[in-house]
Amino acid sequence: MTIHDFDDIRPYEPEEIPVVIDELLKDRQFSLVLKGLVPWLPKSVRNGLIRMLLWRVKSSQDFQMRLMRPLVNYLRFKTTKSSDFGFDSNLNKKGSYIFLSNHRDIVLDSAFLDVMLIKNDFARTCEIGIGDNLLIYPWIKKLVRLNKSFTVRRGLSPKEMLRSSILMSQYIHFAVNEKGENVWIAQREGRAKDSDDRTQEAVLKMFAMGGEGSVIDRLKHLHIVPLAISYEYDPCDYLKAEEFQFKRDVQGWKKSKQDDLDNMKTGIFGKKGHLHYEAAPCIDAWLDTLPADMPKQEVFAAVAKHIDEEIHRRYRLYPGNWIALDEIEGTPKAHSDKYTEADVKVFEAYIAERLSKVRVPNPDKAFLRERLLTMYSNPARNYLNAKAQKD
Repeated sequence: MTIHDFDDIRPYEPEEIPVVIDELLKDRQFSLVLKGLVPWLPKSVRNGLIRMLLWRVKSSQDFQMRLMRPLVNYLRFKTTKSSDFGFDSNLNKKGSYIFLSNHRDIVLDSAFLDVMLIKNDFARTCEIGIGDNLLIYPWIKKLVRLNKSFTVRRGLSPKEMLRSSILMSQYIHFAVNEKGENVWIAQREGRAKDSDDRTQEAVLKMFAMGGEGSVIDRLKHLHIVPLAISYEYDPCDYLKAEEFQFKRDVQGWKKSKQDDLDNMKTGIFGKKGHLHYEAAPCIDAWLDTLPADMPKQEVFAAVAKHIDEEIHRRYRLYPGNWIALDEIEGTPKAHSDKYTEADVKVFEAYIAERLSKVRVPNPDKAFLRERLLTMYSNPARNYLNAKAQKD
C-alpha cells in the first residue's frame, strides 16, 4: 500500500502543508481563535507571526516543533504545578511504538506526550488518533492534520464501521512499520467519565485487522506500549458529573457540538495540579509468552487485561485520590497515611468549588458529589487491585 491509499484519514504530507497554512490564515473562524489568544495584536501582525513561525516547515513534526511545542509548554506552565515522564529504559528512543493510554483530556493527552518525548530525546513525536466527532469546523480538521493526526471515524453503520476499522488498522501498521512513526491512541472510544480505565477489546481487534500472520504476530508488529496518565485534578470533572445527571434524568440525552467545544476549551485551559506520564515496557516480550494456538477471543481478553494492569500499576496517586476512596467506601482514614488533615480541607474545598460550577436543572448535589468522588477514587482502587495481582 502507498500513502495515498489513506488520503481520507492521514495527516498531511510535506508538499501539502504550505497550501493548508495559507488556507488556515484566510479562515475567519481560525482568525477569531488567534485573536482570542493574542487579542492585543492586529490581524496582519498575528498572521505575520504565524507565517514567520511556520516558515520553511517541511513536515508535520516541524509544525509541532515550531508552533505546538511552545504553545503546549506555555499551557504546561500555566495549568500544571509540575509534569514529568517516566519510561522503561529498554524503550528504543529511535524506535516506533503505539503508546496506548488511558484518556483524560480530548486534546492534551497526546500533546503533553509529544513534548515529553522530545524533552527525553526520543526521535519522533506521535501520530495521533482523533475522533471525527471533534472535527466540528474545517479549520479544526486542517489544524489537527497538520499536527500529525489521523481520523478515527465515529457514528457509522456496522458495515461502514468494518470498512473504516480495516482502513485505520492498515494505516496504523503503515505508520509504524513503513513511515517509522510513533502513534498515540486511547485505550477506548472517548474518555472514561468515571476514570475507571479499561482497554476496549474492540481497539485491539481493530489493530489486528491490519498486518500479517497470527493475531499475536499482528499485535507484535505494532510494538504496543501501555501508557498511564495521571492528573491531580481533571478540569472537566464537573462537566462529566453534569453528563451523568443529564443521562440519568433525560432519556436519550446526548452531548451537542457546543458541549464538545466546551469540554475541549475547559480541558486545555483548566488547572490540572500535578501531572505524571509513565510508559510501561513494550508488550512484545509478554506476547511471546502466550500460547501460539490460543483462541483469538482469549488473546484479546488477555492482552486487554495485561494492558490495564500495566497502566493501573503506574498511576501516580495524589492525596485527593485516597481521600475520595476512603469517603466513597465508607472507611474513614483507612488510607490516612497517604494524606494529612490539611489535604482533606484542600480536597473538600475543591469538591465544593466543582459542585458550584455545575449547571443542570435541579442539581442533585448528593449524586453529583458521589460522581466526583468516584472519578477520583477509581484510580486508587484500580492501583490497589493491580498491585495485589502483581504481588
